Amino acid sequence: MVETDTVLDRANRLQAAGQPFVLATVVRCEAPTSAKPGAKAIITPEGDIEGWIGGGCAQPAVIKTAKQALQDGQPRLIRISPERNETTEAGVIDFGMTCHSGGTLDIFIDPVIARPALLIIGASPVAQALSGLARRVGFSVTAAFPGADRELFPEADRVVDGLEGIELATGVPSFIVVSTQGKRDEAGLEAALATGAQYIAFIASERKAQKLKAYLRERGHEGARVDAVTAPAGVAIGAVTPEEIALSVLAGVVQARRRGAGAVAAVAPPAEAAAGARAGQVPEPAEAIDPVCGMTVATAGAEFRSEHAGKNYYFCCGHCQHSFEKEPQKYLEVAAR
Repeated sequence: MVETDTVLDRANRLQAAGQPFVLATVVRCEAPTSAKPGAKAIITPEGDIEGWIGGGCAQPAVIKTAKQALQDGQPRLIRISPERNETTEAGVIDFGMTCHSGGTLDIFIDPVIARPALLIIGASPVAQALSGLARRVGFSVTAAFPGADRELFPEADRVVDGLEGIELATGVPSFIVVSTQGKRDEAGLEAALATGAQYIAFIASERKAQKLKAYLRERGHEGARVDAVTAPAGVAIGAVTPEEIALSVLAGVVQARRRGAGAVAAVAPPAEAAAGARAGQVPEPAEAIDPVCGMTVATAGAEFRSEHAGKNYYFCCGHCQHSFEKEPQKYLEVAAR
């Protein structure tokens, strides 16, 4: 078992490094439970747990909720108990389970989100003004353009020379503004689309934006992704100067962020998806229901799984897996009702 001080030290290091995580704390329990009030654990965006907040039945519920909290930045209070109540207290998310302990745990899920990331492509006067404004609003700013000059972006966290292979931070809300303004517009937009970001804004007139979107479709970029590019960028405030335009664009980014539009799209490369379809492969779902206790289990890297009648089944713990393998038909009949 990891001591609370060790967990908090780890949390401090992650926060200092700008890495997102969830701090989960047991706030209440009804015996018998292996975790007691005050027990803490860190959950990473990948679903790894450092610390102790309960055994195998508690962890899938905590991991699932932690990932949701990292997506929207909202804390949650969950209850893990032998029976899921129909009339749970307001503000409590109830998870039922049938594992050995039989006790009840209330766990507070508190997401610690890194600064949202803003990638500015281009070195225009608007791009330079946007860099300083965004940094003061709380964004981690990266500027990227060929022949990058740090003097143009003194307040940026990072300046990248070129447009090839730009990557967004994992697990961090990320936004892109293309402010090339006539200098390599096409290359800037293609570099933005290559990142997989969901939010891309392009500073241009509507007429110019439509012509460039048509060009991107002709180049083979997915139509829906091209259409999703926000252009003209920004909120209409009658902006004229580069500073005013930068303020308008930043207002649009903040608006998108608060609406939850800054997640990084996890899209499989089209070639891989097509190859899987040609081979007749049916992709595994991201989550599955444990047929014994009814808990939701993440399938990727699941420790407890069994195959029955050509189908994979996933379990929250070894006890549920063992129970299923002894009498699979019993649990499948219950699940089918």
